Amino acid sequence: MQRIREDVPIARRVPRGAKSRELPIGPVVLSVALALGTGLAALFLLQDQISQGFLAPSLVAGIDVKPDQFGRLLGHFPYPEATADQLIEIAPGMLLQADAAAAYEQMRRAAETDGVELRLISAYRSMSTQKQIFFDVKSERNQTAEARAKVSAPPGYSEHSTGYAIDMGDGSLPQSNLSVDFETTPAFYWLQNNAQRYHFQLSFPLGNRQGVSYEPWHWRFEGTSDALKRFQPANQHEQRGV
Repeated sequence: MQRIREDVPIARRVPRGAKSRELPIGPVVLSVALALGTGLAALFLLQDQISQGFLAPSLVAGIDVKPDQFGRLLGHFPYPEATADQLIEIAPGMLLQADAAAAYEQMRRAAETDGVELRLISAYRSMSTQKQIFFDVKSERNQTAEARAKVSAPPGYSEHSTGYAIDMGDGSLPQSNLSVDFETTPAFYWLQNNAQRYHFQLSFPLGNRQGVSYEPWHWRFEGTSDALKRFQPANQHEQRGV
């Protein structure tokens, strides 16, 4: 008996005299076209946002890597810096966009009613502050820019600079602040079940597509059209892998 070569595609193993079935080309072509169309639409939308200024990719002194075609630098999307007239003080030395501040205060009071003590650890950061956080710690820890970007955004690429992002802790367990251990606290459990009611979303969940380290304490406000525009590229990237 003649042996069939294992390297021959199965689709070609048709006995003589047997009538081969035709591949339904129409549905396959249509499915491929739809998939390509969706991907291209997302690509063009992101590039359009870059050209309109929603994304403003730029080189960062001290980092040799260039932003990719979507404006991302080491996994982070670029963000504009909030202006002074857009910010209000929500706690001593802490500023937020007015809508984000109002939503956070409502959320904090609701959590307090449920016996949970949300603590605001960090809010708006200027680009100059973010520059110090990125490069000073990078130097202290002898990190590469790629390694540092896993846990901190380069200046010009931090959600905190928009005035819409916050870091939160649990007042009853301060030792968990800015630690993955925060995910075991009553505050994080409460946020998982209630934060979206106040338009806050976890920015860097476990296994996020941006490749940023898991940060259960870092949440961003998406409750206005301006905030949605700022974070739309990041949301599309997370949902579609674009």
